[in-house]
Amino acid sequence: MTIRALIAEDEPVLAATLAQALNRLWPELQLVATCANGVDALAHALALRPEVLFLDIKMPGKSGLEAAEELADAWDGAQPFPQIVFVTAYDDYALDAFEHAAADYVLKPVNDARLSKTIDRLRQRLATRPDGGDLSQLLDQMRALLPAAAPVERLQVIRAAVGNQVRLIPVVDVVFFEALDKYINVVTADGEALIRISLKELLPQLDATRFWQVHRGTIVNAGCVHSAVRDDMGRLTLRLRGRPETPRVSPLYAHLFRQM
Repeated sequence: MTIRALIAEDEPVLAATLAQALNRLWPELQLVATCANGVDALAHALALRPEVLFLDIKMPGKSGLEAAEELADAWDGAQPFPQIVFVTAYDDYALDAFEHAAADYVLKPVNDARLSKTIDRLRQRLATRPDGGDLSQLLDQMRALLPAAAPVERLQVIRAAVGNQVRLIPVVDVVFFEALDKYINVVTADGEALIRISLKELLPQLDATRFWQVHRGTIVNAGCVHSAVRDDMGRLTLRLRGRPETPRVSPLYAHLFRQM
């Protein structure tokens, strides 16, 4: 079977160096695309369905972690989820997260000895796991790589625009938050309102024991979740108390709804 790979790296010289090293150390590997950012990497990965992805962790548009998360969320069909190799500058915290994990890593600048070890692992995994890598283990690793939020004062009341008014919404009354371009839609049992802030900025201000991120664009109040329902494709959606919407749960956050 021909093994195909995609490289996502925003520095052209490093991308070319990695491609040359792969051609030298793994000549039978077919490189199907080289992408300069995470947005293009996601689109090409979904279109081409390669068996291996080399993703730079830090890229413009979307990081390698964000691209991998969205890919896991969008992946469907019978084809196995690809093997992931993260490309990173040296970082003790990040590298610790790769120990015994489903993904692998290579350091910048590319080192033949380390890349050879990664290639050996990939070959073994592709040979012994024809049905794909351990996606749940990969997602556990990605969660470990997500940066920890700095402690901030917890938000108690949200001041949100509703027409020409500013509505004061107790945070405990929020059923879920939904990202909408440059705004967040604040959804309560009896209405909706907009705030101009990103989900990334909002999340550290919320009580993590009550408000759970379940998708890259959705945070739910766990106390308002009636149930999590899995469809025939294995995808999770939520049933909420007091609202008709059924938010989707990304595979990255599916662990929040495992049976106790």
